[in-house]
Amino acid sequence: MDKSKELTASVRLINDKLNFAGTVEGNAPVSIDYTPPLGDNQGYTSLELLLLSLSSCLGSSALTFLRRMGKTITAFEIRSKGIRKQEHPTGFSLIIMEIYIRSENLTEEEVDKVVGLSEATFCPVWSMLKGNVTVEVKYNINN
Repeated sequence: MDKSKELTASVRLINDKLNFAGTVEGNAPVSIDYTPPLGDNQGYTSLELLLLSLSSCLGSSALTFLRRMGKTITAFEIRSKGIRKQEHPTGFSLIIMEIYIRSENLTEEEVDKVVGLSEATFCPVWSMLKGNVTVEVKYNINN
């Protein structure tokens, strides 16, 4: 199998509750835990990591397209909020992503275009959420 099509991850329990050390192919470990009383709140929860994954996936694809379009981006931040279901499994029913961009040569239409491309084709995390979670994207362009 083509190595670019395969990822290998590992989580290892590191205490007597629910704290894991997670690694992916030699990168620095990440602490994954759960809230008390089941965990000690010593790391990210799985859903927090999902929000980070979606945010960085959208950010990577959007920035790649904007830079290819010759846009100068001097600041870029995505803040994400996940709204959880009340019934089990209590995963997200809605994710709201707010993008803050500083650029002197960027229009709202161009951001709409790259967000649309990311959703439709280029962000695999978003693709896996489709049909299960509503994702809303808002943005603020500051010149």
